[in-house]
Amino acid sequence: MMRDLMKDMLSRGKKETKVKAKVVLMNKNVLDLNGVNAAILDQIHDFLGQKVEFRLVSATVGDPNNGNRGVVGPPAYLAPTKLPVIPKLVAGEKTYVVKFMVGESQGIPGAVIVRNCHRQQFYLKCITIENFPGKGRIHFDCNSWVYSSDKYSYDRIFFANNSYLPKRTPEPLRPYRLDELRNLRGDGVNRKLEKWDRVYSYDYYNDLGNPDENPNLARPVLGGSAEFPYPRRCKTGRPPSKTDPKSESRLGKLDQFKIYVPRDERFGRIKMSDFVGHGIKTVAKDLLPIFRAVLNFTNEEFVSFEDLLKLYESGLPLPDIPMLRKFFQALPMGFFKSALIPINGQCSFLKLPMPQVIQNDKWAWRTDEEFAREMLAGVNPIIIQRLKEFPPTSKLDPRQYGNQNSTIKLDHIERNLHGLSVQQALDCNRLFILDHHDSIMPYLRRINATDRKVYASRTLLFLNDDNTLKPLSIELSLPHPGDDTLGAISTVYTPAISGVEGSVWTLAKSYVVINDSCVHQLISHWLRTHAVIEPFVIATNRQLSSMHPINKLLMPHYRDTMNINGLARQSLVNADGLLEFIIFPSRYALEMSSMAYKSWNFVEQGLPSDLLKRGMAVEDPSRPHKLRLLIEDYPYAVDGLAIWSAIEAWVCEYCAIYYHDDSAVQCDEELQAWWKEVREVGHGDKKDAPWWPEMRRVPELVNSCATIIWVASAMHAAVNFGQYPYAGYVPNRPTMSRRFMPEIGSAEYGELQKNPEKVFLKTIACQLHTIVGISLIEVLSTHTSDEVYLGQRVSAEWSRDERAIDAWNRFSAKLKEIEKKIARLNSEPSLKNRNGPVKMPYSLLSPYSESGITAKGIPNSISI
Repeated sequence: MMRDLMKDMLSRGKKETKVKAKVVLMNKNVLDLNGVNAAILDQIHDFLGQKVEFRLVSATVGDPNNGNRGVVGPPAYLAPTKLPVIPKLVAGEKTYVVKFMVGESQGIPGAVIVRNCHRQQFYLKCITIENFPGKGRIHFDCNSWVYSSDKYSYDRIFFANNSYLPKRTPEPLRPYRLDELRNLRGDGVNRKLEKWDRVYSYDYYNDLGNPDENPNLARPVLGGSAEFPYPRRCKTGRPPSKTDPKSESRLGKLDQFKIYVPRDERFGRIKMSDFVGHGIKTVAKDLLPIFRAVLNFTNEEFVSFEDLLKLYESGLPLPDIPMLRKFFQALPMGFFKSALIPINGQCSFLKLPMPQVIQNDKWAWRTDEEFAREMLAGVNPIIIQRLKEFPPTSKLDPRQYGNQNSTIKLDHIERNLHGLSVQQALDCNRLFILDHHDSIMPYLRRINATDRKVYASRTLLFLNDDNTLKPLSIELSLPHPGDDTLGAISTVYTPAISGVEGSVWTLAKSYVVINDSCVHQLISHWLRTHAVIEPFVIATNRQLSSMHPINKLLMPHYRDTMNINGLARQSLVNADGLLEFIIFPSRYALEMSSMAYKSWNFVEQGLPSDLLKRGMAVEDPSRPHKLRLLIEDYPYAVDGLAIWSAIEAWVCEYCAIYYHDDSAVQCDEELQAWWKEVREVGHGDKKDAPWWPEMRRVPELVNSCATIIWVASAMHAAVNFGQYPYAGYVPNRPTMSRRFMPEIGSAEYGELQKNPEKVFLKTIACQLHTIVGISLIEVLSTHTSDEVYLGQRVSAEWSRDERAIDAWNRFSAKLKEIEKKIARLNSEPSLKNRNGPVKMPYSLLSPYSESGITAKGIPNSISI
């Protein structure tokens, strides 16, 4: 008490000035009676005053009695509000005035300490002093939840929106900067983390299985071993499971939204409202058996394409019976707002929007042209490669898997090469491959022992004169029935249009797409964006102060990522979760992504490096991006290179403001600690990889930051927001097969001759898996109403540095130019891959979008 009094006396000079500040905060969103009661009490306390305390911290004057830490000024409080009223159900921002008494000896503030003595938390958006003596305007961009002070063992502190490298930090602020980083690291916190905690720490993916519920739900720990390497995820501190001390215990299904992430990483109220409002789609797997029993479904499969199309035209009709009425009355109707649709006086369940891929033509998806085009302009355009040798070879260990090289022969493809020999086609870069053989084959024997029946596939394609691709052959392979070491048993299929041969070819293409759908979800989407970015989010918060310019650069690209990943571990990628239910690898799904992580390389994730690695481009200094695409009409690459170049230019210009030479990078202790932790902890299973940038030069910093931003924004947008537009119609993008290809002379082959449509649907779709799968990707493909897109910021005052703001504005303007350019390209008839037979323009990398399912828009971050 005496010490605080002495501090107050010290902070007051001979002359005091009253300084007004504007404080913008938001109360907790009240949705329960306890919250209402607490909020009413809190508003009464606001009226009495002194329940939220603010103290300015000097950036220019140190306290000699406190280790020369910045002088802390006397407390100031929110001005009294109006008489209390019952709060609204939807939280809103409120603006208050705080009056600081400032002495001459206090100097210029660079931080503010906030103490909340409320019973409830509030969201502190910003604090602005308009006219501080000798300084002018000072803005604190806070954007943080502040809980009651008894929840913290330290003071909450917020820094002004200045950017400082560590060595340039004003000396009085330096200890506060270090303290805040220590608090966020929480290295000594070894307990279950609570919703108010702000601890950023690491753990393995040891929370996917649930062995306590059922031994069959046990899953291997991913991360920390050579067998199952993986990026790290956010630590929750939950206790280990009872049956396996290496696995973390699980939350109950009703508690999935309570999974721990640091408080400021949780969805905002608008995002959470949108997400929960559509939440019925994420639990459809659990609810549909109820409806199956009620409706007495007699057909497990769809009997025709027309039958399947009813999902989009009318949904599943629900009879008006007491059992269903009672069921829905027991549930919050807001939760079902997107699932129950009245049509012609009858209530339907899960009516789905018409996917764009069949909006203009219900059958164009079946063409060879569209099958090939979607490898360049579909939902997974990052896998196709230039074929460099014929026949294709395998990288699987022959000692374990025998001969896995391709059995495709010259006579399978040479007649369709426009008069070229295979060698000539290779030499002029006109042969390409979609190769899923090696990623699928090691798991096929185990997968096919279940009710799922799939192949490992290779697809060869030829580049036509008009820059479109045509499929040449499809190879479908199975493990040798005797033993893995005996190699593969393969069959090669070639294009056919009509008759039973055409039906067989259609099935072969579907087996390819089933492989591609699996690789897309597990590797292109989950692993290469969601999982690999989370360690960067954690390390940035642990090692880079909010005053650090690289923190300010990267933080917008982390928004909501930890929260969506936590929810995914709880109900999507976990044992018996939605992903295991809808894609063919089932219990081996995440294990397969671990195998893919073995070959993950950070420096290959930037788009130019990725295109060069896959052979889709060659270096050419004369070209705008110093690359020449081998398929000029490659929409993902064309639009992506424009976005990449804009990101790279912005990052380069921004970093040049703070890093004038390489020594500035080398001497930045926070930056070096950040990069060391990313390599050695966050991606610890890859710490010895020789390809990691050393982070000794400015170009290494620029390229690394540009790569992080690219992956979190544009790359994620390209593989996520096209899911429902392309895969919402299951025949176009099936995710599993329940039958092998019919063999000539079998009863199944005879059925294929008589009713190919029925056999096709029986192979790739049953009602339950179809409805769950497309309901899930509808949610994942939807932009929420509070989306923040590339080139946008939540706050206009994220930096005080005018040079940074000017560079940012140029970046935003460039993205708007790119948006217009993409629209022009999509209207160019000669660019056949931009729209294809389905007449669906490629707009996934068009930067901006309205809310909903739009197949366009690049959010700043992996936010869904």
